[in-house]
Amino acid sequence: MPKDITQATSIGLVLSGGGIRGMAHIGLLKAMQEHELDAQLIAGSSVGALVGALYANGNAVDDMLQFFRETPLFKYDFFAINKPGFIDTERYFKIFKGYFPHDSFESLEKPLHVIATNLLQGSEVAFSEGELIRPLLASAALTPVFSPVEIDNILYADGGVMNNFPKEYVDGKVDFIIGSNVSIAGEVGKRDLRNSLQLAGRVTGLMIYASSHRKLEECDLHIEPKELEGIGVLDKKGIEKAFAIGYDHASRAIEKVFSRA
Repeated sequence: MPKDITQATSIGLVLSGGGIRGMAHIGLLKAMQEHELDAQLIAGSSVGALVGALYANGNAVDDMLQFFRETPLFKYDFFAINKPGFIDTERYFKIFKGYFPHDSFESLEKPLHVIATNLLQGSEVAFSEGELIRPLLASAALTPVFSPVEIDNILYADGGVMNNFPKEYVDGKVDFIIGSNVSIAGEVGKRDLRNSLQLAGRVTGLMIYASSHRKLEECDLHIEPKELEGIGVLDKKGIEKAFAIGYDHASRAIEKVFSRA
């Protein structure tokens, strides 16, 4: 029997990685706001961690979108020198500091779990206290585009590698779980698998999707808009479209839950 969201005393929010497609998460937050739904606990990987941090920080939806509009993905003076990766992830620190001036989990209005990958040990790490910005940068450091982030002499990268949908960090701690997965792996044609890079990307995408989708379906309310697949992971031109898709899907999903309450 589906849970009654109107009776829930606490809500958990789980946000997946997925690059620019993660603007759909912000669409979900707008729909939640319009239905007076507020999450008390958040867990996210990669772009899901960034959106989750902005939400936990109390930023308005328009401010969240502006953060991604003004944050450059490929900037000449951001190119990595003597570091693995094409872009030096730590160059974004100043931009993040403008949104998170206190640079700590404790300064947020809501508890947040940020997932990153420990590249040295090959393990998943959840940050939830202390310094905030470097864990956020690490969680979103999509390899091999962005360089790993060093924290306490350990190199960290994209949280989606180990856990792209970190539902485990809200399980058993809230009454109702809302999940948003933007890492879509739909059908492709033979022409899309013509070289080793395309094949590797497809296999990796399927592995991430299989794990995320299974956990997503365990959520009490979830969205996974298939239309997002047409938006490139690093295509900033897709920001508004992904946001609109997420808002539309979330609005319908929430209204459906309320109608059966």
